[in-house]
Amino acid sequence: MKKIVILDGYTIHPMTEELQWFKELGAVTIYESTPDESAAARIGDAEIVFTDSTYIGKEVFDCCPNLEWIGILATGTNSVDLEYAKSKGIPVCNVPAYGTNAVSQCAFALLLYACGHLKEHLEYAKNRLWCTQQTVPYWNHPSYELEGKVMGMIGFGRIGKQSAKTALAFGMKVLVFSNYPDKGLETENLKFVSKDELLANADVLFLHCPLTEENEGLINKESIAKMKDGVILVNTARGKLIHEFDLFEALQSKKIAFACLDVLAEEPPSCNNPLFTLDNCFITPHVAWTSEEARIRICQIASENLRVFLDGQLLNCVNF
Repeated sequence: MKKIVILDGYTIHPMTEELQWFKELGAVTIYESTPDESAAARIGDAEIVFTDSTYIGKEVFDCCPNLEWIGILATGTNSVDLEYAKSKGIPVCNVPAYGTNAVSQCAFALLLYACGHLKEHLEYAKNRLWCTQQTVPYWNHPSYELEGKVMGMIGFGRIGKQSAKTALAFGMKVLVFSNYPDKGLETENLKFVSKDELLANADVLFLHCPLTEENEGLINKESIAKMKDGVILVNTARGKLIHEFDLFEALQSKKIAFACLDVLAEEPPSCNNPLFTLDNCFITPHVAWTSEEARIRICQIASENLRVFLDGQLLNCVNF
């Protein structure tokens, strides 16, 4: 029986049937989360390891000679040195497309929270001000309609396409910047454009792209200067897509009206991150992917990836 170590078990609720899917495949040791420096010790002589955010690099591989296969409990592959794994003959398999609806839905939830000034209106009612005043001062925090506004979208994979559908349903125009534009998808209200054209015209900017060396810090002082005044920025992708100090300054000056962030450059973040001090920056703790349906889907696909490997095949392999 293979030894299976799950380094980031917070994805899997221990009291539900999802954990049983893994136990059927081997002897499972599960940790809620694992610091990078503890990865090798916790893997030990196991043949199978699952990770999400714990990094498995050259040192870990060299310390764990029994490793045969790695499963990533996510779509992104930044947590594993794929080339070194390949050089060792170790397949790495991920979980594609598990959170398309969940992440897109979260992006719009954050957007609607911002453009509806829901924070202020919820506090107004909770503090009983509505109970004591004849009229509500709507003009202090006017809401904004999405109808007719321009949605700019950087990245157009599965999540981007889902968000585009929702934006169009709201009556928005959609501009897309993608490294792989598909002109066949263009309509009267959806166009592929250059990054500069997108930045210049977007009322709302969604980041739906993976983090790469080329686009790290793509939202910075230079790109912000090209944006319309009062743009709303929504990031449910990766925190390092944004240069956070430049964003802080843009939010202070109201060049960017609101930033809605489910991800930050450092996670967990420092308590001293200045973005937490701003009333026009709404931050959630990287939960866009965590719908019950998405979490179950992760476990289904990840355990099936392993089952297929144990049967002598590969499924969702990202490095061979």
